[in-house]
Amino acid sequence: MNLNLKKPIAFFDLESTGLNIAHDGIIEICILKVNPDQSEETYTARVKPLVPISKEASEITGITMDDLKDCPTFKEIAPKLAKFLENCDLGGFNSNKFDIPLLAEEFLRAGIDFDMSKCKRIDVQVIYHKMEQRNLVAAYKYYCGKDLNDAHSALADTKATYEVLKSQLDMYGDQLENNVEFLSQYSSHTNNVDFAGRMIYNEKNEPVFNFGKHKGLKVEDVLSKIDTGYYDWIMKNDFALNTKQVLTKIKLKMAEAKLNGNK
Repeated sequence: MNLNLKKPIAFFDLESTGLNIAHDGIIEICILKVNPDQSEETYTARVKPLVPISKEASEITGITMDDLKDCPTFKEIAPKLAKFLENCDLGGFNSNKFDIPLLAEEFLRAGIDFDMSKCKRIDVQVIYHKMEQRNLVAAYKYYCGKDLNDAHSALADTKATYEVLKSQLDMYGDQLENNVEFLSQYSSHTNNVDFAGRMIYNEKNEPVFNFGKHKGLKVEDVLSKIDTGYYDWIMKNDFALNTKQVLTKIKLKMAEAKLNGNK
């Protein structure tokens, strides 16, 4: 079953120097853009990172720093990449927890404010885990009846992710709606305020902290009354740039509301 699309959706997979979103960087990216007419476009690039590749990441991907010595940095490919992703929804495997936060972080490091908050985001892994509960290799075998021989190759993983989603629509057609908005909502565990999920929306659609000693408390209450130094602490510590950016927007909005209330 083909996806019912109103605008393009970009399935993508990243290989990285490690798993720390605030510290690590992209070393390979592959994007499969599917247009509403079902035509496909691809973009693949290897990237020279600004931090070393961890031993664990090299063992998984087979990519070393020496392999990337002549590759462009992310900052060099960022403008072209942003143009390729313009007006696209996004899809991936475990993308809500890792790939999308890391991609957003890399764009911010490159000085490009690429607003992915407006994109619908489909995480095929979440659909898989909700429906069958397991990794991409197993999902590809289960849904597509094929062996994923090049696992952890960005191109192979990206194509497999797209095929798995189409097969999920065929298998669960009575439970899944074939539209990006439904699939985006269904494949989200939480309603994140920032991509890393450090803040989420509560049942009243209010931002609350989703970690640490203030978990579950309204962001505005923490910043204005409970722990007025918490904002500065987050700004000075190892949190994702996107998290800091979103928290700053909330703080500025609070200041503006207070100013308007005093007029």
